[in-house]
Amino acid sequence: MKRNELVDNIFRKGSFLCVGLDTDIKKLPPHLLEKKGSEHPALTFNKAIIDATADYCVAYKPNLAFYESLGAEGITVLEETVKYIREKYPDQFIIADAKRGDIGNTAAMYARSFFETMDFDAVTLAPYMGEDSVRPFLEYKDKWSIILALTSNKSATDFETVLDHNGVAMYERVLRRSRHWGSPVDTMYVVGATQAEHLAKVREIVPRHFLLVPGVGAQGGSLEEVARYGMIDECGLLVNSSRGIIYASSGEDYAEAAGAAARKLAEEMKALLPA
Repeated sequence: MKRNELVDNIFRKGSFLCVGLDTDIKKLPPHLLEKKGSEHPALTFNKAIIDATADYCVAYKPNLAFYESLGAEGITVLEETVKYIREKYPDQFIIADAKRGDIGNTAAMYARSFFETMDFDAVTLAPYMGEDSVRPFLEYKDKWSIILALTSNKSATDFETVLDHNGVAMYERVLRRSRHWGSPVDTMYVVGATQAEHLAKVREIVPRHFLLVPGVGAQGGSLEEVARYGMIDECGLLVNSSRGIIYASSGEDYAEAAGAAARKLAEEMKALLPA
């Protein structure tokens, strides 16, 4: 997906919401697990969540760990989920939350897997091994590399915010170095909503790049602060919510509850978008 298409979708829908499909088989509504049928309950769950939320979001982000934990059938669920979105909601931006980071032929195979075999628009990447761990992903036209910069977990302070002898934080070095690998039309950065106090510095370094922002909702991040410090004229934000939406209810009304939660967040986002 091209950048202008993503921006157009954001303003057309009045939302910059990304729904995280962190589908845990142990958290599915019990009635789905009790049903006997040919379709895997995780896929049934995903389809219902997607149908209920598609009007209120512009992106979906399956986290691969939840699918890999199911073995081969989980990969099938992942592939069928992507296929379902592509067929029914082709305007959606689909992110593989894989956090891959390797070099040479291995990185090239990861890129082929996500961009050719499974047809994702973007994949999250760990930049620790440097440019050649990201370069194979950037070779794909109209695909996106989403580089981890400043994450929302508590242990981010172990490395990401550590200052060097010049007083420069590690995440700043990552941003300054990697912004030249690609451009704002093929590279995004992960910046956690719980790190909102650093967003002004992030925007100083990467003023035009999109930011994928997890941590709003269950992790306590503030949507208003993210918008205040991170939004640009083209929005430049994809704010992710996973548990707060897909597990809004554990009953038979799980899809309706997810839709209501997504709608509420989208309404808040619409009020924050630039005119």
